Amino acid sequence: MTGFVSFVSSGPGDPELLTLRAVERLRAADVVLFDDLSSGPILAQARPGADLVGVGKRAGRPSAKQDHVNRLLVDYAATGARVVRLKSGDCGLFGRLEEEITACRAAGIGYEIVPGVTSAMAAAAAAGIPLTRRLTARRVQFITGHDISGALPEDLNLAALADPTATTVIFMGKRTFAELAQRLLGAGLPPETPALLAESVSTPAQKLVRGTVGSMQSLIESEAGDGPALILLGPLAEG
Repeated sequence: MTGFVSFVSSGPGDPELLTLRAVERLRAADVVLFDDLSSGPILAQARPGADLVGVGKRAGRPSAKQDHVNRLLVDYAATGARVVRLKSGDCGLFGRLEEEITACRAAGIGYEIVPGVTSAMAAAAAAGIPLTRRLTARRVQFITGHDISGALPEDLNLAALADPTATTVIFMGKRTFAELAQRLLGAGLPPETPALLAESVSTPAQKLVRGTVGSMQSLIESEAGDGPALILLGPLAEG
């Protein structure tokens, strides 16, 4: 028997932002392997009796190894189970999706990808601002604030990131923002460039903090909690 894996995007945290297809797959699943950020009220959509298995990864906390997650996906599907791999935001953005797809392909397991609302879009909506602006922000770029070791990636395109007419969204960037800001300022990004810290977007713990590239590090130190956060830079962040 061979089952099937649905890689389901859970959105930024508010269950009302789940897509209809995401809800349908959760209600039909025999097994749900979920990230930490996809737990809580979102799991209430799973059918009664489904196996719920936490496999989340959080910086600085004990986390499931990727090889272990891959093995679980294959082992459950090999029993004929309908498996949902529930990932926060949109599973195609900084979600280790490719490694899990590769494991399914190697084992001959069928799969699908269910897209969802990204935390970047939800953050902009919560702040009441667009990600693009005619004439002033014609380009959007998403980057990760840390590499596999937890450090700021060394291969960032600083010329692109220092473009004052681009909107930049930094995922998982609180810990490394001081170093990134220093590099961006050195590459010519004006220190008065608007910045927005968006934490725990779409949940009751949501916090939005506005500042500038020059002031954001001090705001992170004084205002940020331990929730997942994005940092937005560029013309859009001025509100």
